[in-house]
Amino acid sequence: MAEKHSVKVQIDGKVITLAGYESDDYLQRVAFYLNNKILELKSLPGYGRMAPDERATLLELNIADDYFKAKAKVESMEEDIENKDQSTYDIKHDLVAAQMEIEKLRREVNRLRSIKKSEV
Repeated sequence: MAEKHSVKVQIDGKVITLAGYESDDYLQRVAFYLNNKILELKSLPGYGRMAPDERATLLELNIADDYFKAKAKVESMEEDIENKDQSTYDIKHDLVAAQMEIEKLRREVNRLRSIKKSEV
């Protein structure tokens, strides 16, 4: 089992201990993301006058929005990969069919040459 890590981070000016099985670097990146998101929201007009629970809800909604956009992008990329895999398969199939046709034509050419030689 992975080792649990804990790291002290600063989020919105408060020191918090984050713990998890991810690396310290990952936990720091999570805190960095949250701080950037909070700074982004603080720049909105009226944010400072909101009640703390409204600010928390706005932060949660923005994080959920980021998550769903990232998830949609991943799904789109997975679909693109699947389509490219199918295209690759189709191209390989066409290549094999073309190689078989070339071999068939070579045999036919050789057969016709041997007939022509026997006529001479």
